[in-house]
Amino acid sequence: MSPQYSCLIVEDSPMMRQLLVFALARIKNLRVTEADDGIDGMRKLANAKYDLIITDINMPIMDGLKLVKRVRSDATHKDTPIIIITTEGSQEDRQRALALGANAYITKPIQAPQVIAKVKELLKVTE
Repeated sequence: MSPQYSCLIVEDSPMMRQLLVFALARIKNLRVTEADDGIDGMRKLANAKYDLIITDINMPIMDGLKLVKRVRSDATHKDTPIIIITTEGSQEDRQRALALGANAYITKPIQAPQVIAKVKELLKVTE
């Protein structure tokens, strides 16, 4: 059976991206696409529609908050759920991200079960 869901991971750390890809591999029917920064993420969003976006905040060129803002102002992707995964644990950062339109905010170090649960919740995956 082919994947029913697609997820775009926007993260500049290859190790962190691999960790997320590995964790998300446990979700059946989920196809994962990787982008190594906000610009790469926007390029991939221009060519495809995703069911979910996971992004870091601290990235070179275009950070995760700018990415969230751009996605929310784009008619094609404005309703796509966004999870922010970041080392920024302060309440202001969390509130700013959620105010810009992120659906969830997870601080690093991440726990795979926590990420999997949040992805399943936002995609409404039942299995």
